[in-house]
Amino acid sequence: MRAIAKASVLLGLVLSCAATAAEDGVLYVPEGSANQILVLDQASGDMLRRIEGVPEVHGLSATPNGRLLVAGSFAESAVEGGAPPPKQEGVSADEHAAHHAMSPGEPQQKAAMVSYVSIVRADDGSIVRQIAVPGAVHHTAVSPDGRYAVATHPSGDAISLIVLGTFEVTTVATGPLPNYAVISGDGTRVYVSNAGNDTVSEVDARRGIVLRNFVVGASPEHLVLAPDGERLYVANVQDGTVSVVALPEGQVVQTFEIGGLLHGLDLANDGATLFVSAREADQVVGIDLRSEAMARRSLSPQPYHLTADGDQIYVTSAEAPTLWVLDAGSLELVREIPLQDIGHQVVVAPAPAA
Repeated sequence: MRAIAKASVLLGLVLSCAATAAEDGVLYVPEGSANQILVLDQASGDMLRRIEGVPEVHGLSATPNGRLLVAGSFAESAVEGGAPPPKQEGVSADEHAAHHAMSPGEPQQKAAMVSYVSIVRADDGSIVRQIAVPGAVHHTAVSPDGRYAVATHPSGDAISLIVLGTFEVTTVATGPLPNYAVISGDGTRVYVSNAGNDTVSEVDARRGIVLRNFVVGASPEHLVLAPDGERLYVANVQDGTVSVVALPEGQVVQTFEIGGLLHGLDLANDGATLFVSAREADQVVGIDLRSEAMARRSLSPQPYHLTADGDQIYVTSAEAPTLWVLDAGSLELVREIPLQDIGHQVVVAPAPAA
């Protein structure tokens, strides 16, 4: 995508300031229908503040320096309206699950609808810009260099590539029900799960085109890349498996059987352990990728989004307004933090510089 090379004054916010240590980090928890983002001190779990005025926030990501947040909205409005969508009641957990369960052949709404991606200053919660994109946003991601963001549009079978310096948007068709996106270490490739046809698309971010598609398990959703960029881990929600895709070869080389409906997954910082939310089984599963041994910890109700960082794992519930903090080594519960709505794509980022 040629626009990614453009620069602007905002890139100073995006690129400057190296990442700080994990204990100095901040947790951001999108609280969905509460239209706000909870901000927590990572070390203590104490609430720092809430960022309000972010409608139906589900997808969330941060620039590497922690200065900007990219918040996607599940709320849509007609293109003709031209104004940011009004605050509205959220999607219930059952409705959200039904959304994921749509079959590839089922007719989907293709009306001209937009939602708004909010670019938020992390230090004071102010909204820098609201960017119109084609349809509701499920998840977002930011490139490792902080130059662009990705938003997935399940109702539009596409993703948006957003240049953070200029706010230019490029839409790329991927496949039916694109759910989650991760970005390669060099920022040149975006991997997108297509829950509607059991594939993952590899997108050339500079040219805005799909290069390859990988067939994985049933209804792939959350993804995570190995630190070396050689393996892509894919949570297949409907068949209870995790596919391991060898990216140089472009094919599945291993499958982990977890069981039941799944949701989130993430890797330990060293890439040696994979953590999975076994939603239907009410468990968090840790997989030692060297020995393939699995450890399971009961967690109820319905562990949902999962983010691992340092010695802790952060897990939301699909049925209760709560955030669990687990010890990454033992999977023991460290603390439980109440939320004001169902938590979604939890982000760990450096504390923004004063």
